[in-house]
Amino acid sequence: MQALRFHEFGGFDKLKVEAIPDPQPKPGEVVVRVRAASLSPSDAKNVLGRMEGTTLPRTPGRDFAGIVVNGPSRMIGTEVWGTGGDIGFTRDGAHAELLVVPVGGVRPKPKNLSFEEAAVVGVNFVTAWIGLVEIAHFQSGETVFASGAAGGVGSAVTQIAKWKGGRTIGVDRGPISQETQKQFGIDHFLVADENENYKSMIASALQFSAGKGVNVVFDCVGGPLFEPCLKTLGQLGRQVNITSVGDRRVCFDLLDFYHRRLTLFGVDSRAYDTEACAAILERLTPGFESGALKPIPIAKRFSLNEALQAFTQVNEGTLHGKAVFTFPADGT
Repeated sequence: MQALRFHEFGGFDKLKVEAIPDPQPKPGEVVVRVRAASLSPSDAKNVLGRMEGTTLPRTPGRDFAGIVVNGPSRMIGTEVWGTGGDIGFTRDGAHAELLVVPVGGVRPKPKNLSFEEAAVVGVNFVTAWIGLVEIAHFQSGETVFASGAAGGVGSAVTQIAKWKGGRTIGVDRGPISQETQKQFGIDHFLVADENENYKSMIASALQFSAGKGVNVVFDCVGGPLFEPCLKTLGQLGRQVNITSVGDRRVCFDLLDFYHRRLTLFGVDSRAYDTEACAAILERLTPGFESGALKPIPIAKRFSLNEALQAFTQVNEGTLHGKAVFTFPADGT
């Protein structure tokens, strides 16, 4: 089979398409013929050596959709999807024609999604679900404030919150269309203005929440937005952070923090392997099949031979949407 491989960390020129033996499943494993695999920023950082725990040589790629071609007979021919914090790091990932994962690491993909649409769901929606539902315990009727709302995880947060009966505030560094706001389930959109220390952003969020403050902040930016996000929370508010753009060290008023009885959570989807992520995808499936949840738009499709271009564009953030590697149905 053909697979994208890297044997050392460094620039994206380290990535090479190689012919390697087809994987043979062990008991409890399946082989998936990959039909589509998305490319996330963490995949790019992995090749650059900025992720922890990766063993080499390695095939990158966390998110995938395809067809089971080897393993338990009951699963042969099943159209599946999956993701995981292990594949692409400690076991070979999805940027290849074939992928071997545990039986419990896949689930039937939503019937109404194409392979490409299913392949762009993984990391973004799993991270959003972990932080919003499993960690912050977001409830119907609550309000969530999502920074980086035009991005993959942020837009997944607002969609899930809306699906769960909540109200949503989306924040990003520039405006987005009304159509995109509706698609992402954003009730109230704000532009973050660093030049005035985000004062209007905070004031507008408090006004939307009738002065009470929001229940949950899902901060997909961190850095300079960390403390302003905290200021939008009401009593007993919960804030989730998944990264920090720019300065990784932040500060806040600790007395204000405890007087408002706030809670701060850190979420890292890398801690969830394919089996844990498959269980989350199963819980997300009804949302996609009902149309309440929608995959992030696909910006561009690539072949493995275009990996240098694909990884570069994803790392530089020049694509407005997801990058996807596509594979023919017959593997040729």
